[in-house]
Amino acid sequence: MYLLNCFFIYSILGFLLEGTFTLITKNNFSSGILYGPWTPVYGFGAILTIIISNKIFKNMHKNRKVETIVTFIILSIVLTLIEWLGGILIEKLFNETMWNYQNYKFNIGKYISLEMAIIWGIISIFTIYFIKPVIDKIENKIPKYITIILTILFAIDLIITTVIKLN
Repeated sequence: MYLLNCFFIYSILGFLLEGTFTLITKNNFSSGILYGPWTPVYGFGAILTIIISNKIFKNMHKNRKVETIVTFIILSIVLTLIEWLGGILIEKLFNETMWNYQNYKFNIGKYISLEMAIIWGIISIFTIYFIKPVIDKIENKIPKYITIILTILFAIDLIITTVIKLN
């Protein structure tokens, strides 16, 4: 249940963060392709951040600075790949381009750039050291029935989005 709860928490936080950012910069509240209050790419990214950082910190046995630098590099790459795959999937499945980094100096196509890879690395380290400890305190208080309800609502949202956007 831990990872599933984390998926929902970080997906909702990502939705709120990105929605607020677009509200400030573009005067509309928008995040992701789904209709519900979640953006799954943030949930997947957070789960990968948790799993990868735990493995590095448990197995590397170096000082914390070295582990943090290695974690930063690995997660910058992994999260950038997730963003790239997400962009391609959304475009192929729904004929939509949700973001485009072609105007960035160090872009690689429209879905990834070196600038964003660095930002993902910074966000992942910030998440590991500052956000995750707070989220872990909240996560263990979530009743199982809430997780089940969120899972059902998320599945319904996926189905509705797919049916509506594919027609």
